[in-house]
Amino acid sequence: MNKTARFLSLAAVAAFASFGASADEADASQFATKFETSRTRAEVMAEASTVPQTSGAIPSGSRALVYSSTADRNAVNAQAVDALRTGKISSGEIGSL
Repeated sequence: MNKTARFLSLAAVAAFASFGASADEADASQFATKFETSRTRAEVMAEASTVPQTSGAIPSGSRALVYSSTADRNAVNAQAVDALRTGKISSGEIGSL
């Protein structure tokens, strides 16, 4: 029984060790993109030269909207001071404890 258990445990260790032995190149070349194209270099360069003309430095989804307020700055400041004084908003790092 002791020899059988030892043999089975060695077989299990060898089986687990063989799983770690299958590795690929260190530079991850298995993930390299392989493709064939039918476009010429001149076509690609012509398309690339039009890109800066049609796009800006800021992506279109991240542009901030321009908002024009009609409120008076002094009135807004007075409302903020009043809200702070009455406890409607918190002040500092303490927050609302």
